[in-house]
This record gives sequence, structure tokens and C-alpha cells, in this order.
Amino acid sequence: MNAGKLILGFSVAVAACGSGSKTEKETLPSVDDYQEVAIFNGDSAYMHVAAQVEMGPRVPGSVGHARCLDYITGTFRRYGADTVVEQAFTAEAHTGEVLGLTNVVARYNAAAPRRILIGAHWDTRPWGDMDETREGRSTPIPGANDGGSGVGVILEIARVLQNMPPAIGVDLVLFDGEDYGRSSSWSNDEETWCLGSQYWKSNNGYGGKDARPDYAVVLDMVGGKGARFHREVSSDIHASEVVDRVWDMARSSGYGDTFVNSAGGHIIDDHLSINRAGIPAIVVIESLNQKTNSFNPTWHTHQDDLSAIDRKSLKAVGQTMVNLIYEEGGQAAKQ
Repeated sequence: MNAGKLILGFSVAVAACGSGSKTEKETLPSVDDYQEVAIFNGDSAYMHVAAQVEMGPRVPGSVGHARCLDYITGTFRRYGADTVVEQAFTAEAHTGEVLGLTNVVARYNAAAPRRILIGAHWDTRPWGDMDETREGRSTPIPGANDGGSGVGVILEIARVLQNMPPAIGVDLVLFDGEDYGRSSSWSNDEETWCLGSQYWKSNNGYGGKDARPDYAVVLDMVGGKGARFHREVSSDIHASEVVDRVWDMARSSGYGDTFVNSAGGHIIDDHLSINRAGIPAIVVIESLNQKTNSFNPTWHTHQDDLSAIDRKSLKAVGQTMVNLIYEEGGQAAKQ
């Protein structure tokens, strides 16, 4: 890799992963290669995706949905979150169904005066409306990438935070009911999507402006094979400085080819509700360039299974987020 890559170094003693030993202040050599100290493990994230897919579709009200909720909350607790909040509520879908939904919030370094938020949705699409078959268009999809990948990345981030406590607060939020929306006339039916984050917008518990996260990053469809992430339009409109920060961090981390610094399409996603809550928010999502404005071909189909997941994509997104967290806390330095 070229010179100028991010090198993470800590000025305090840190616990060695998997042991009780301590390492004194570490001075990293000045080298051209990128050196990861806070390591995001793409294989670990992949296993979290695989565990979700094995549960079956995570459609609200299903057995898979209930099992996944237990898995998520149990993993956050096992990975040492200060608090894990299950925000249970009901919402009426555009179909007229009343859905039992649950947002999950895991907080790390909850007492810190500054914090950031990283979010994703954990439910899966009830219908494969982009599937080639009639049967597929009426049955729930596996949701490995669309649903599973963002959760997998966030659960692995939680493991990293347990091993290397951050100097800033980090709120990891998994929204429910994102993917229950009407598939026609999206611009007119925006309110049918993102049911969990719409509820969270008015019930997030942050209180005054000073208590809110500085900004938020939503991860959606971040595990596709050979994924490329363009700058989403509404993210650039409402939080361009956050987009710059994330894309610059990706480039510094060696993932500039994955985070393409050009415009993508406009996406209805949970970042819209977060912005409306007064927190600058962006979405990292595999959307092709603005001209085609298209998603990964497995999107909303039964081909969105584990075979669609690329560990390298999970690693690129997860490592970028981890590097961002530690740089925000002053625990990383660019050489």
C-alpha cells in the first residue's frame, strides 16, 4: 500500500485480545504499510451473518425474528455493552397488519460527553418482490445482505469495543421494521418504510441537544460481493461533512476503491429518521452510480443468501468504522 495510511496507536495500556496480559505503550514504526491495531475480523462478522441466515427470514412476528432478537441482545451483553435496551413497540404496516417490533440499543462508554451512533436494520423483507419467480415474489427472503450484513458488522464492532474500550461513547442501534414498506411509488410511500427508526426518532431518550450523538452512520447492504459504496444523495445534502469524514477514513484505511467518492442514488433508509431527530446522519449502502441508481442484483430476491456475502466487503466497512471510532477518540494518528 502507499504511504500515508492510517496507523492506529494507543497511548494507554490495553488488554491483549484473548488474554489477561497487558501491553505497555506501543510505539509503532514509521512504515509505508497500513498497520491495524484495532482489528475488525471479517470472518467473525461473516459468522454472525451466517447465524442469522440459519434462523430463517427475520420478518416481524416470525420464529426467526424472535430467535434473532435473542441472539442480538445476548451477543451485545456477552460483548460487554454498558447497557442493552430493547425498545418494544407496535406499528401499523401499510398492509394493515399491526406489527410487534423491537429496536435494540447497545451503549459503550455510556458516560462519555461525546458519542457517535452506528446503526443498521435487523429485520428482513417479507416478500421477494424483485425475484424472478411468482412464488419468490410472495415469500420472505433470506436477507443475508439486506438485513444480515449490517447486523454482522455491528456485532463484530461490539467485540472490538469490548477488547479496546473507546475514549468516546458509541451507541450501536439496530432498527426493526425497516423493510416492511410498499414497493411501488417509493417517493409517495416513504412513511411505509423504516418503521423502527420512525418510532425511535421521537423515543430515543437523548433529551437535550448536548446529549445527542455528534453524528450517525447507518450500514445497509454492506456485505455484497465486490461491493462499492457511493455517496448517497440525501446523506450529502444533510450531512456532507460526515460523508467526507467516512470516505476519507476509508481511503486512509486502504479502502478507497470500495468507498467510491462520487454520487450514488437517493435511498429511503433509517438515516432519514435520524436526521429528523436532529442528528446528522448518513447511510453506507451498496448503490451503484447515480446514472443507473441500482442495487446489488440479489436485492429483494431469494438469491440474497449466504452465497451473496463477501468477507472482504464486511472487512472494508467494519474496519473503516472501527478506525473512525478510535480516531474520534484521539486513539489513532495519521502518519
